[in-house]
This record gives sequence, structure tokens and C-alpha cells, in this order.
Amino acid sequence: MQTLTHTFRYLFGIIFIALISLPTCAQASDHKLVILTWSEYLSEDLIRQFEQQFSAELHFVYFESDDHRDQIINQTGGKGIDLILVNGTNLDLYVRRKLIKPVPWELLPNARHINDSWRDAFSASSTYAVPYFWGTLGIAYRSDLVSKPFTSWKQLFDPAPELHGKTLIVNNSRDIIGMALKSLGYSANSEDTKELNQIMSLPLLSNPALAQFGYITLDADSSLVKGDIIATIAYGGDALNVAEHDDRIRYVIPDEGGNIWVDYFALAANTNNTRLAMQFLNFINQPENAAINAEAMYLATANTGAHQFLPEAILKDPVIYPDTSLLEKSELYRPLSPQAYRTRATLFSRISR
Repeated sequence: MQTLTHTFRYLFGIIFIALISLPTCAQASDHKLVILTWSEYLSEDLIRQFEQQFSAELHFVYFESDDHRDQIINQTGGKGIDLILVNGTNLDLYVRRKLIKPVPWELLPNARHINDSWRDAFSASSTYAVPYFWGTLGIAYRSDLVSKPFTSWKQLFDPAPELHGKTLIVNNSRDIIGMALKSLGYSANSEDTKELNQIMSLPLLSNPALAQFGYITLDADSSLVKGDIIATIAYGGDALNVAEHDDRIRYVIPDEGGNIWVDYFALAANTNNTRLAMQFLNFINQPENAAINAEAMYLATANTGAHQFLPEAILKDPVIYPDTSLLEKSELYRPLSPQAYRTRATLFSRISR
């Protein structure tokens, strides 16, 4: 879900690749669990509680993007990793490449607290993955620097003069192409070549002078906080984070709907620590613990049993739990055909120029 954090996280991931690629005679420890995930994506209190309760050590390897996670997996074959945080869209690919293995649900009694809609959201999720957090993709913008609030993707892709050069294009083909398609009234998962080619008629994508390219950071030096960027495609959770530094930052799911993302934990195919991994997943899915985690991350948990323990401020936050009507217009990203991937790659190379 998340975007950019700190450079040293990336370097740590590279160092980890080198270390776990070295030959070793040591056996995996029954008390050590290695988790590949986003940084700062689990409550520190829960980490300490789990380690104490199970006399275990949690070790984290952080990735900066979905592509970076795939790079780590590709270079290591998943060796040395026990649990992988995978976005729902990539689950089928990980299954086909035999990088993850089925979840032994009998070892996860707290799965009964997880919303079935997230367990069944993707073709592989009911067998291979444990839902964790979910959220949306929409528009983050500076409310004080626009003449009217954002309500439509068209306002982003055909920007008003005040937005020229101050709109950010994210470095993710699924997001930029998917939401461009939504702005034209099409599905974010469209494979129709004519529909796909129409996105190049959108001013933001066809005129280099109208946009910048990259990601917003989430700290006080963010370009959105400084006003160097007025609007960008953003995840709801990221928008909440950066808005802590400036309360004039707003987040909206446009009227056409956005993307719904779901993050899952999956067992690495080569793990020798299945039992400890399942103890960890069962622990974080105790409703009280899932609530602690959701409140710490300020994200929507897939564990509906946690709702009774969450404060109203979270349950009623429209960024975390959007209105049903907007969710109904939003879409999960679905796997695409090879031809559609090629078409989108060509279009994205023209956009990112």
C-alpha cells in the first residue's frame, strides 16, 4: 500500500539479499521469524508482545514498492523469508511461480474474525493468503490552492491552469492508467486497445509541461505540504499521514470511484517456520490485537472482530472507511492478459518519457 520511506530501508533490503544469498550451514531457528513487508506496518507494541509471549524474534525486511519486493523475491527465490506481504493483484503471479504455499487454516482459528469478502476477493486469496489491511486510491490535494474541491478524476487529468506543473503523476502504471481509464468512464481493468489508447488524449498525460513525475513523501518536507504540488493520486492512508503536517490537505475518492487495494500475508514456499508464522498470524488476528494494530496504523483492518474495540474516530473516518456508494464504484485491480500488459507498458513508457 505504502509509497516512499527512507533510503536506508532500501539499502537494508539490498544488504539482506546479499546476506541470505550466502552459503550457510546454520539451520533456520524455530524461534526466529523473517517477514518481508512495508516499513512501519505493524504496531511496535504488538511486536514486543508477540516476542515475549512466544519467546520469539521477529526480523523485518522492508521493501519500498511492489517492484522492490518482487526484486527481493526474484533474487533470493524467497529463501530466508517466512512471511511475505503481498498485494492482492500479485497473488496469482506468486502462486504460479510457486513462491508461496497454501495457508493451513486449521492453525488459524482467529480467521473466523476476518471478513469473508477480503478472503475471497481474489482467485488465490482464499487458499494462499491471510487478509491484513485494505484501503482506497483517490486524490490528495491542497484545499486552499484550488478554486473548487476535487470531485472527479477529470479535474486531475484535464487540470485547471492553477494546477499546471503542480500535479504529480505517480510512478505506477496500474494506478495512472487505471485512474485515467476511470476518468473516461471505463473500467480500471480495461483491456480494450481503443479505450487504452484514448488515455493519451488526456491533457495531463499528453503534455509534459502539465505534470511532475514521482511520489509525494509523507513528512513535513512533502511537496504537498510545501505547495510545490497541489494534487496527486494517493492512497488514503498516505493522505492521512501527510495531512498530519498540514490540515489543508484533503483526500477524496472521485465520483467515478477509485481503486480498492488489499494487502495479504502469505507463507513463503521455502519457509521452515510454518507453525511460528501461523502463531504470529493468529496473534495479530485476535480482535483486540487487530484493533491495536489498526489504530496504530490508522488503516482499515480486514478483521471485523476488531471493530468493537476501535474508537468511533476511526470507524467513522470517511478516508479509512469510505461511503459504501463510493466503494461500489471502485474496483480491485484484476490480473491482465499478456497483451494488455504489453499495451499498458508501451503507453506508460510514453507517459513517463
